[in-house]
Amino acid sequence: MAIVIDGKRMADGLLERVAADIAGRGQRGLPRPALAVILVGGDPASQIYVGRKLRACARVGITSHEFRLDPDVTEGEVVALIDRLNADPEVDGILVQLPLPAHVDANAILDRIVPDKDVDGFHPVNVGRLSTGKGHGLVPCTPLGCMLLLDSVVPEFRGLDAVVIGKSNIVGKPVALMLLERECTVTVTHIATQGLPEIVRKADIVVVAAGHPGLVRGDWAKPGAVVIDVGINRIALADGSTRIVGDVCSAEMDHAGALTPVPGGVGPMTVACLMANTLAAALGHDAERELQGAVRPALSARGH
Repeated sequence: MAIVIDGKRMADGLLERVAADIAGRGQRGLPRPALAVILVGGDPASQIYVGRKLRACARVGITSHEFRLDPDVTEGEVVALIDRLNADPEVDGILVQLPLPAHVDANAILDRIVPDKDVDGFHPVNVGRLSTGKGHGLVPCTPLGCMLLLDSVVPEFRGLDAVVIGKSNIVGKPVALMLLERECTVTVTHIATQGLPEIVRKADIVVVAAGHPGLVRGDWAKPGAVVIDVGINRIALADGSTRIVGDVCSAEMDHAGALTPVPGGVGPMTVACLMANTLAAALGHDAERELQGAVRPALSARGH
């Protein structure tokens, strides 16, 4: 029977450590970290995600500033807001909830955020820091969460075969780079990769972020493999209701060594890592390089 990696429990532990560090900052007379969240339009899923992030801020003691913009806002107006937040010394982190309306260039908007406030880790400077292994950058929250989940069940990464299914800039590419930093042998694949089942069967670690419900079947994974399911797919049921499933057929994975559930696996860790990234950004602004308990495990996962 595969170990089910409890992402909710791990996220709660990380949030508690972040909250403790923030409380300690307050005792030393330092301000609470502050996160600005920008939501453009009224996409229902985006509103749910933003709500979760704001509730997490309240839980750990991060000051949150929410900016809700009309769906017909111009790209220039979004840029002007980001410029103002970049210049505000009381704002430590800036997050733009994706997706943006089609008339707004998401890359231009994300690139406008200064790297030290880019708590999503999408800025080219932070991507470059990750790819070169030089550190001192913020990395995307979902890959960071994946690595922390792997840390809970993988004692030694060096020499292991890892397969990443998905090549996105948000998950696939960064998690592949982080696995390389741990000296895994990494193969990056995607939905069009030929012979994908055979490639996956050789892997000790499988990270699936393809956005395809039930893509990875039980006979794709070798016995003892650790499977991280990043997929979040809402599917319709015969009775007209819906449910959330991952990219992995979890019911067929009893022979795996460990598996993340959907929901309750990667999702909670993504939000918790956003809080850790916001605290890390605040620590950088205060020149506090002695990273304390809440962010130390997160930073160790990205090679610090």
